[in-house]
Amino acid sequence: MTSANISFSEQLSAYIKLVRLDKPIGILLLLWPTLWGLWLAADGMPDLKILVIFVLGTVLMRSAGCAINDFADRKIDPHVSRTRNRPLATGIISAREAVLVAAGLSLCAFLLILPLNLLTILLSVPALFLAASYPFTKRFFAMPQAYLGMAFSFGIPMAFAAQTGEVPPLAWLLVLANLFWVIAYDTEYALVDRADDLKIGIQTSAITLGRFDVAGIILCHLVFLGMLAYAGMLLQRGIWFYGALLIALGLVAMQHHMIREREPARCFQAFLHNNRVGAVIFAGILLDTLLRTDP
Repeated sequence: MTSANISFSEQLSAYIKLVRLDKPIGILLLLWPTLWGLWLAADGMPDLKILVIFVLGTVLMRSAGCAINDFADRKIDPHVSRTRNRPLATGIISAREAVLVAAGLSLCAFLLILPLNLLTILLSVPALFLAASYPFTKRFFAMPQAYLGMAFSFGIPMAFAAQTGEVPPLAWLLVLANLFWVIAYDTEYALVDRADDLKIGIQTSAITLGRFDVAGIILCHLVFLGMLAYAGMLLQRGIWFYGALLIALGLVAMQHHMIREREPARCFQAFLHNNRVGAVIFAGILLDTLLRTDP
């Protein structure tokens, strides 16, 4: 099937699927750490203009990343059960169209941040490079999830730059913490496709870690939460922040129960479960800021 012989509504649906607006989990997992960064940088409510720009920019860049990902995987997706019905895999959208969509969305995201300071604009360059190059790392990099972690963490230093005009060491600590979180949840995601990925020769952390895959996921989650706890100490956060981390620890324990048998459907549910982790931590930061009593 080609775009020439399908209806407008079918074409529109295909574009929505291309940029995953029908599956917003990726947007949310990218948005939560960005919101953490904005609230911690501002030590309270961030500038409303900056907040709106970052939320819209997150949606645009995640959507662009999905389009370039499907372009990169257009010859692989037809051989993977979970992805064989994607628009490029079925031919509803062409490779050229996907590249144009990714370029157009990236341009919109860049134009969106132009009202912000120069440091934020400069940081958008490596952020764009990481987002555009990540889909190709699965061909040669044994841990592409770590590369994705860098791409999904760049909203944090950009948030600090936009809100404060600088990127303090604390921001990079949060980047490193988030990188471990991304490795954890994207390895859960990779477990879903491991059988197919082994057949076609794709590199993922789920394959690289071998029989230590579940242990590696749990270890990354614990390092992530430990680093956030350390960041909270540096920032002198209170009971609401640490209470949120304890709840997040409980959610991580639930994920361990879900993935220990490595059953694909359960691993996918564990991956989706990370949205709750991100939301709980943001709620902790928000409540800690609102209800904090200064001496």
